Amino acid sequence: MKGFVRNNQYLSLCGLNCKLCPMNLTGHCSGCGVDNQSCKIAKCSIEHGKIEYCFQCTSFPCDKYAHIDDFDSFITHHNQMNDMEKASQIGIPAYNAEQEEKRKLLDFLLSHYNDGRRKNLFCVAVNLLTIKEIENILQTVKSDKDFQSMGKKEQASVIAKLLQDIAVPKGIELKLRKNKVVTDIPAVMLPGVTAFPCHHLCAER
Repeated sequence: MKGFVRNNQYLSLCGLNCKLCPMNLTGHCSGCGVDNQSCKIAKCSIEHGKIEYCFQCTSFPCDKYAHIDDFDSFITHHNQMNDMEKASQIGIPAYNAEQEEKRKLLDFLLSHYNDGRRKNLFCVAVNLLTIKEIENILQTVKSDKDFQSMGKKEQASVIAKLLQDIAVPKGIELKLRKNKVVTDIPAVMLPGVTAFPCHHLCAER
């Protein structure tokens, strides 16, 4: 969106944790306010004095946020509204520091325990679970001799199960929830096609 520029790539205008998104990890999306992509919410920000976060707007939450966390795009939207509330309460510096720690945990999980099938699961898990919960899992397997003797595929399965064991009792699904109405949007992931930032997909849905 021309004229829409943001410096914070940890939390998007609309409350998504961009650094925990698979599209950001693979370089297909640089984040909110970086790529010149059309976005209704970005346009709205410009019209309201270029506010950096929607929760700073006097009209928030507006009709653009009706059911916005009911389903996902390339990133989970499950905590979208809650994360904006948290950021507004603890402040952006503290929120960014937490997101930086989460990105380090995500990078560690992907580099050590991804068997080629766990990227989305790890992204969703790190996004929705707490830092302490993930650190406890990593500490547990670090001291488990049986785990250390396993191959990468087996280790990946164990890590996935441990994450699920925490998520399920909390009513959290560690997978992206598809919008059954919008079925063909993933075409933007075709080779050679620039992917749309997640807030673009949210704004258009």
